[in-house]
Amino acid sequence: MSENNNGAEAGAEQPVFGLERVYVKDLSFESPNVPEMFTKQGQPEVNVELGTEGRVVSEQGHVEVVLTVTVRSTFEGTTVFIAEVQQAGLFRISAIPEDQMEQLMGINCPTILFPYAREAISGLVTRGGFQQILLDPVNFQALYEQSRQQAETQEH
Repeated sequence: MSENNNGAEAGAEQPVFGLERVYVKDLSFESPNVPEMFTKQGQPEVNVELGTEGRVVSEQGHVEVVLTVTVRSTFEGTTVFIAEVQQAGLFRISAIPEDQMEQLMGINCPTILFPYAREAISGLVTRGGFQQILLDPVNFQALYEQSRQQAETQEH
């Protein structure tokens, strides 16, 4: 009876998707126009940019995904601050069909990493002497689908 169980286990490897480690790959903050910017009255403009990259790290199914979040604040065309974090994760992904890997790395992994990046940005901005910024939640599935549509449009 144990031979049948072992045979079944060997023939069908179970899918694995897990987070092994979260870490900051790069972190930067610039406020080139302080303290003058502290004396300005009015609300600065804030722009948020997101980007993701992924790469296979080992043959054992280790994949690194890096979520880059850049927040630029300007006031009347002058830079108030730029805060950027590259929040990374080491994921274990195996026995996942190849056509689903891109989705995992473009949707699931950044969704897991975003709260860490959000906290890092908030801390950077606060330590820089500015009012706390809490980034709105991000729908990475919608961003992924939009990116795929743009890529298909450019191919045709």
